[in-house]
This record gives sequence, C-alpha cells and structure tokens, in this order.
Amino acid sequence: MPTRILPAVGDADAVRSVTTLLSQLPDAEPVAPVTDSTQLVDTLARLAAESVDELPEVVVVHERIGPVPALELIREVALRFPAVGVILVTSDASPGLFQAAMDHGARGLVALPLGYEELASRVQAVAQWSVGVRRHLGSGADLLTGSGGTVVTVCGAKGGVGTTVTAINLALAAQASGRGSALLDMDLQTGDIASYLDVQFRRSVADLAAITDISPRVLADAVFRHDTGLALLLAPGEGERGEEVGDRAARQIISALRSRYEVVVVDCGAQLGGAGAAAVELADIALLVTTPDVIAVRGAKRTVRMWDRLQIRKAEETTVVVNRHIRGTEIQPALVQRITGTAVAGTTVPAGFKELQSVVDAGRLHALDHRSAVKQALWRLAGELGLAAATEGTRRGGRLRGDRGHRGDRAPAGLRRRREAGG
Repeated sequence: MPTRILPAVGDADAVRSVTTLLSQLPDAEPVAPVTDSTQLVDTLARLAAESVDELPEVVVVHERIGPVPALELIREVALRFPAVGVILVTSDASPGLFQAAMDHGARGLVALPLGYEELASRVQAVAQWSVGVRRHLGSGADLLTGSGGTVVTVCGAKGGVGTTVTAINLALAAQASGRGSALLDMDLQTGDIASYLDVQFRRSVADLAAITDISPRVLADAVFRHDTGLALLLAPGEGERGEEVGDRAARQIISALRSRYEVVVVDCGAQLGGAGAAAVELADIALLVTTPDVIAVRGAKRTVRMWDRLQIRKAEETTVVVNRHIRGTEIQPALVQRITGTAVAGTTVPAGFKELQSVVDAGRLHALDHRSAVKQALWRLAGELGLAAATEGTRRGGRLRGDRGHRGDRAPAGLRRRREAGG
C-alpha cells in the first residue's frame, strides 16, 4: 500500500526541493502540497470528515511554514488528527529542538539540507507508526476525526460596545440548544464574565499558561461549571497575571477546549494582545462588535485593517455585529459594511439599557427575561451563526449583509470554510 505524504511548505524553492525528493521515495504517494498552516488544517479536516482512512499517513512540516509557527502547528495537528504522523524539516537539528518537536507531537525530525536516506528512513518509520495506530483504533477510528468544536471569538471595536454581553449570550444560547459549550474570558486584564454571572472562582486561564500538555483532567480542574451548564474558563482575578498567558498558551488552551466542547466562545475584549490575536487567528467565526456611532465604527475599521496587516484575519473573514441599533440613526449596517469591508450580521441588537441594568447589577445576566429584546436578538444571532437552533425570527430575518450567495449559504466566511472542511 503506498504511503500518502502531505508536504506543508511555505517557501516556493523549498516546495520544489521537498516534493521532488518525496516523489523519489519507494511506495510514496505525495499529495499536492499546502503552503500555509490554515490550508493544512483545513485540508486535514476535510479529509477526516470523509473518513480517517482518507487522511495521509505522513505530514511533512517545513520550519518556515506560516503564519502559525511550525511547532504550534505540529501540536494542533497531533491533537486534532492523532492518526497522522508529523515530521519536522528544519535547519536546526540540535537536541533541544528535537526534544521540543517531540514534546509538541512530532514523530520525527529531518535536518536540512534534505538527504534521501535520512528522509526515506524517517518517512518509512512514521508511516508504519501511523498504520499501526489506525489498525489499533479499528472501528473506533471514526471517533478521532479531529474536527473538534466551533470556536467563536468576540472582540470589541472599542471599550463599552457590549462585547461581554454578546459573548455570554451566544454561549448561553448554544448551551440551551443542547450543544456542550464553553465560555473563555481572554480579556486577560479587565475580564468581567465572572461579575456578569456572579461567579466566585479559584482557578483561571492563567493557571493553564505554564502547562505544556493540557490533559482532560487538568482542563476540568480549571473550568468552572455554571448553574446553566455552561463551562467557564475565566480571566485571572489579578490583572497582572494576564501577562502569563501568551499566544502559545492561548493556542494550547483553545485547542484543549475545542477538543472537549461543541462550541467555544472567546471574549477577547477590545484590547488585543498576543493571546487574543492567536484566538482570532484560530477562530472559525470572528465577530467584531460595534455600536452605530462614528467613534466605534472608526475603531472597527482600524481593528480590521490591523488584523489584515498582521495577517491575523482578512476583512472578508470577519463579521461585524451592530449593537444598540436604532432604526432612525444615520449609521446603518449597510454603511458599516462599506466602511469596514467586512460582512455584517443580519441580526442587529437593539439598545436595552433599562432591561439589562438590573440583571447586570445583580450579576445574573443569565436570568435576563426571555421577553427581553436584547436577549431575543442575541439568541437569534446565535441561530444565524449556526451556534444554536434557528428560531422562526432567525429564519425570517437573520441574513448576513453583503452575502449574495443562495439561501443555503449564509454563514460567515470562517464558518463556511469550516463546513466545507467537514467541521
């Protein structure tokens, strides 16, 4: 049986070198190479959705792959696709990097410049390991397809636009719909989810920052189970501890949550550091909350442009949510769409200070009356995004503005990519 090998190489010259050598290996069947980390994960997810048997036995990751660093990419592949063996191709063959690669889930390391004998030996060993894993899994292999849950990030165009209220309600709607859901507070210095839900907690996301292998038991110890059934992973009570959570830790924490819950909602706040940027980059759906005023819309535009410059996320892969919408105001969703260049959620959220004040002050946002216009709108938004069962109101009015597709394709770009990939 031929060994299917998927190269993940970002550099054009390296692509030619790697694919040429792979094609010369005995019984090798190189697959068309992928050129960045997102394309690799999406390709594997699409194949895994069909069957574990469709996955390549070996993935070869070049050290200059991007935008996700090679070691972090290897960890994500190892967590989500445990029947795939990963080989790291690198110019640094030091014992330190070898150990780091193994710790992140690689099955082998090959030094640059590539040599036929070393590559052939490593590919053969990793392929045999992969075949053995699949044989051991047997009929249960379909349980490890690696698609994981849907990750939704909620960011604010500026402070005070309603980011946390939006994030909490999306998570509550998903949980109430019967989907196991987690809410992660990645607003590391000023996160207030605990206050909105009147939660007293001991452990926070900072307690997971230094852990290199987040097991289900370790994750369960850090998560607070709310009365609604929602799993909460909260920002640290001491704001200075937020600095302990870097982009690497954020990737590991989100990957661990994604493997355990169907929906993971991440409140990133309005100030985006390394951890929040990593969350937005990993997200299947990235929401940017704004209010219909000049300052907030300018902030949304500035954020979208920054994400694009830093290669965190493209404008067309971002969905803006208009909060505190008033029909008669001059700034309407269509104008927001033109200014930001993003999609805009078809569901707008009305202003509701009076109906929110009492439950927010009491720390019982989850007890907001079902007749609340704000709650109805946010739960419709959850249905529009595919996070919860669509209500009649969602089916009538929940269409993303700027999406000219047919009626069956109204999800944001990130969610469409995930659906196409089998997630």
